[in-house]
Amino acid sequence: MNICITGALGHIGSKLIRNLSISFLNDIYLVDNFLTQRYPSLFELPEGKNYIFYEMDVLSDDFIPILKNSDVIVHLAAVTNAEASFYNKDIVEKINVKGIERIANLCAEYRKSLIFFSSTSVYGVQTEIVDENCKETDLKPQSPYAESKLFGERLLKELSKKYGLNFVIFRLGTIFGYSIGMRFHTAVNKFIWQAVTGQEITVWKTALNQKRPYCGLNDCINAINYVINNNIFDREIYNIVTINLTVGDIINVIKKFVPNIKVKFVDSPIMNQLSYNVSNVKSLKKGFVYNDNLEESVKETISKLKNINFKILKRGLD
Repeated sequence: MNICITGALGHIGSKLIRNLSISFLNDIYLVDNFLTQRYPSLFELPEGKNYIFYEMDVLSDDFIPILKNSDVIVHLAAVTNAEASFYNKDIVEKINVKGIERIANLCAEYRKSLIFFSSTSVYGVQTEIVDENCKETDLKPQSPYAESKLFGERLLKELSKKYGLNFVIFRLGTIFGYSIGMRFHTAVNKFIWQAVTGQEITVWKTALNQKRPYCGLNDCINAINYVINNNIFDREIYNIVTINLTVGDIINVIKKFVPNIKVKFVDSPIMNQLSYNVSNVKSLKKGFVYNDNLEESVKETISKLKNINFKILKRGLD
């Protein structure tokens, strides 16, 4: 089996390419356009695997032979900063929208299986708990980023009906957890960075007690391996969510390692102000397993950063 991973050097990709546990795996095509210049993601890749790296945009014609020679496409390439997506809509359109259009149509044409990474931010309800069976009218993305993900979901369903495209969609909770290609613009990781560097943790005024879904990075990687090993390209959507937490919950965990952090409440009129729980029951019934632990993940990330601030409570980080 040959696998192509787009966005291979990012937060998820850099962890995945080091933790592929696929039976009968041959070539691993790593595709990344270096938009975020994560060169270290290629350092010290595991021995014994056939990695082939391409510095390339998926919209390039040179990408077609790579896809044709692959059995599974893991499409991670995307602009992922939801807040910043309000200011770079053109880039979101090119990378997220045009990117999934290109990938999905090629997969349909050449009969390739596709894993597409959507987001739980496509939900827009304020009910107690929401799952994949919610009404279409309950899908109310709150940012251009989330809108691009919902566009991708609908496109895959359309291509499946027309051309028999085989896919699976992961609606990921906000990712937390260390990787060499880590990003720090999402809630848990951003708060860790602010705490470790001695900054105030900035929280939207209405968000402290709002509950949102989160996904541990290890759980995400395990889900990818599980789908490929078990050929679960069933044209379904699965919420990949480790836990639902409030911002207050996250801050309390970080305080165990950086006890003197301060919280600053700020206005953010453009961001999603909704609170919701997202169910992972459908994925559990399908055999997905969630083992990530927020405290252990926060501990690991802070441990990687501990020497930049001597005031960090280092006991137990080693």
